[in-house]
Amino acid sequence: MGLIVVLLIAGYAYLNIKYPDVGEAPDLKITASPEMIERGRYLANGFASCMDCHSHRDADKFAGPLIPGTEGMGGVDFGEGAGTVIAKNITSDKETGLGNWTDGEIFRAITMGVDKNGEILGPMMPYPLFGKMDENDIKAIIAYIRTLPPVKNKIPEHELKFPVNLIFRTIPSKPDFRKLPDKSNTVATGEYYGVGCKFCHSPAEKGDVIPGKEFSGGVEFPGLKGGIIRSANISPDKETGIGNWTKEQFIKKFRSYLEPEIVNLKVNDGEFNSIMPWTFFASCSDEDLGAIYDYLMAQKPVSNKVVKYEPNGVLQQ
Repeated sequence: MGLIVVLLIAGYAYLNIKYPDVGEAPDLKITASPEMIERGRYLANGFASCMDCHSHRDADKFAGPLIPGTEGMGGVDFGEGAGTVIAKNITSDKETGLGNWTDGEIFRAITMGVDKNGEILGPMMPYPLFGKMDENDIKAIIAYIRTLPPVKNKIPEHELKFPVNLIFRTIPSKPDFRKLPDKSNTVATGEYYGVGCKFCHSPAEKGDVIPGKEFSGGVEFPGLKGGIIRSANISPDKETGIGNWTKEQFIKKFRSYLEPEIVNLKVNDGEFNSIMPWTFFASCSDEDLGAIYDYLMAQKPVSNKVVKYEPNGVLQQ
């Protein structure tokens, strides 16, 4: 028993010393152009979902549109049973935000999951996927984030439960960047922009998507108005997925969330309210949304009927 205790203590110490194993933050200084900032704005408010996760959303309106003035201030808990994992303040505030972070430290956090102090970020922040984006797009996102007005909002440190705290330490890794695909290759372009789709709509273990379950949905999230929300099956399965959708229907679904009557639709307590950031993705171009459709239709159909909402134990299809 004594030997077992010693081995457990040694293993615990090893994991805490060895990981995360990504090295120091790069010596990076970004010189931003207006075009770079605009590219970063497009990504951060759309497919990369930075503003979706690091701002506050109005739970009293359908799809939870962004509450003006909260952009980047953080404060939403994404722990989901793993502990306390609250989205960081990514505004330029020097005391509670990223004002004292270097560009390299922000770059490492986004792509490798390690913060300014060398501590891990939970994989609820999809850094394993961001580490596979175009390096220039990551720099554009940082350039845009630097323009966010400072908001003083101190965020508590992460508190992860055992053994999740040890498992999460092993997930950060060095990025494996890829180039932004040529627009003519719509499937590759859709794969690139669908980074958030894959993250939220694919069951995963230890931060990795379960093979064969890609885009099959069923991933659980806390609902905006309580209860449990499950992501939809967006594989091309014709019975339980979106296999019967046309590209025009797919794009129109997103575009509808620019219409005032939908954006301002009220939701009462206990009613279903989607956490899907429709109002954010609605600002993305038809061309890029169409590319995501092409990519999804090129995937393997997965039969998985998802119960999308469970309020107080009552299932709603």
